[in-house]
Amino acid sequence: MPQLHYAQIRYLSIVVLAWLTVFTLTRSLLLVSHLADANISISNLMGLYAIGMIYDLSFLLYATLPMALYLLLCPRAIWQQRWHKKFMASAMALSLFVMLFTAVAEWLFWDEFGVRFNFIAVDYLVYSEEVINNILESYPIYPLLALLAILAIGLTYILRRPLAAALDAPRMAPKQALYSLGVLLLLAGLSSAFVGQNSPRGIGGNAYQRELASNGPFQFFAAFRNNELDYQQFYSTLPESEVAGLLRSEVSEPNTRFIGSDPLDIRREIDNPGQPKRLNVVLVTIESLSAKYLGSFGDNRGLTPNLDALRKQSLAFSNFYATGTRTDRGLEAITLSIPPTPGRSIVKRIGREAGYASLGQQFAAQGYDSAFLYGGRGYFDNMNAFFGGNGYRIVDQSSVAEADIAFKNAWGMSDEDLYKQALKIADADHAAGKPFFLQLMTTSNHRPYTYPEGRIDIPSGDGREGAVKYTDYAIGQLLAQVREKPWFKDTLFVFVADHTAGSAGKEDLPVANYHIPLFIYAPEHIEPREFTDVVSQIDLAPTLLGMLNIDYVSTFFGRNVLREDRTAGRALVGNYQHLGLFDGNNLAILSPRRGMRKHEDALGLSHESIIGTDDGLLRRDIAYYQGASYAFQKGLIAWRSGLLPDEKLGLR
Repeated sequence: MPQLHYAQIRYLSIVVLAWLTVFTLTRSLLLVSHLADANISISNLMGLYAIGMIYDLSFLLYATLPMALYLLLCPRAIWQQRWHKKFMASAMALSLFVMLFTAVAEWLFWDEFGVRFNFIAVDYLVYSEEVINNILESYPIYPLLALLAILAIGLTYILRRPLAAALDAPRMAPKQALYSLGVLLLLAGLSSAFVGQNSPRGIGGNAYQRELASNGPFQFFAAFRNNELDYQQFYSTLPESEVAGLLRSEVSEPNTRFIGSDPLDIRREIDNPGQPKRLNVVLVTIESLSAKYLGSFGDNRGLTPNLDALRKQSLAFSNFYATGTRTDRGLEAITLSIPPTPGRSIVKRIGREAGYASLGQQFAAQGYDSAFLYGGRGYFDNMNAFFGGNGYRIVDQSSVAEADIAFKNAWGMSDEDLYKQALKIADADHAAGKPFFLQLMTTSNHRPYTYPEGRIDIPSGDGREGAVKYTDYAIGQLLAQVREKPWFKDTLFVFVADHTAGSAGKEDLPVANYHIPLFIYAPEHIEPREFTDVVSQIDLAPTLLGMLNIDYVSTFFGRNVLREDRTAGRALVGNYQHLGLFDGNNLAILSPRRGMRKHEDALGLSHESIIGTDDGLLRRDIAYYQGASYAFQKGLIAWRSGLLPDEKLGLR
């Protein structure tokens, strides 16, 4: 090509080829590590690399624009200086270092989440202090950075001759340089118009293949730009009148009366029979505890003896499913009983995270002390603003004296320290004659997997197995301590995971990877048994209030699954973009660009097919998510204490 005769284009070509090489090697290594899961044929392989090249080049069109701008507009007087050649060689070394660092970061991210960079990576950038500390505690980061620097310098040395030849080549004339810059800008614009998060990689099919065809940096910036998705714009819809009927049918129970004037408003009075049980509630939300880690769910490593024993003594839900893949989604579902609306969770929609009819508000209206206790610092994931604005008082790491924290890591204090704080609050409330609702969020079962020494037989920081076993140990200690408390006999203990440890799979929404434990323990009040219906995280709040015979005005999308007249179980699952409804056998999925699919036998062979709005399960799926998005936008899930049924709640 005649253009490669010029210095600027030759230098830029070396940089681009180096990036493409790194991207291709990264893709190949990720492919080899998941060859069985990806289920690759020759045609799949060719398509994967072809689409991957489109994403790689699309990212490079944006990423190299600043360098191209400098190369094409750099004055001749500067270009010819001796120091400038050294500067350009240093720029090449820096570029190579960034390439290698990106490749390693992609590998580590994939190892933990099974996907390219996405919303999680964006969140990690926002909450950099916790993430940097976590990385420093989890990996030998400084030796790794030093190794990458040495490799970058070594590669620059290997490329010294082609670099020197490029820099010594003739430069473009100013008019040619401006023309070339215009062409690059045009190509970048076309790329922006035709290459996006889901196109050309598509939706549906094998999720591993689609992720392998992607480009991590491209997906990162796309996720940063598209952190919220408007349901009406991106997803399949039904007429509002149909959604209203379907949604009210889903949440209606014989003891409910709808009181909202908007047909899509599900606000309703709940008349739970019997005298209210003024029991305390301690709700422990456990970080990343997949059901598959528990011995009682089939694990044979002996990691959870305390939880396995607790299951036999509790009302245990054997088919309970998380709504999402992150802590904020679990907290959203448990606290607000709402499906995972596309984009960010409500917890993190800054400026719109407060004022909702939460579980904490419901208990506070009954005269309870509603408190949210977090092992870390509550500004992470916007937790303090969310819980503080929805009826809770906050206790987090920053409000606990250092002397009261025996162990902490990048994410916060150990589970034992968190439980000590909970016991202090419970003791104080009991002494004051005030019932309490304590909602806890643990941190120990998270990378870097460190915890106090001497507790279990797996060394701290040795991996997920140790963190799970320590999590179980701390729960065992908590149970031993509360059984000695005077308030124990009048307290419900709820143990539930926020989400699983890994949600990646061959499908967009691999239902089995959303399976989490839920145990409700109160030996004086609840007979131990197994509940086998499919249950969603959004059902926890209404079920808990139903168990206590509390009458209230509900905006919850969940329902009391323990009623004898309950309808068939279902679970809502999502992952920022894809929105699913699982009925225990089949899974309907809504995707951006109005995608509609169904997985038959979702826990087995999981056969995928394209469907339309005439499918009953998909229509229910649309009703939940279209209705939830509408309710959020229109303020239909707001807390309105004036609408409480006064004579039933006994507050006036």
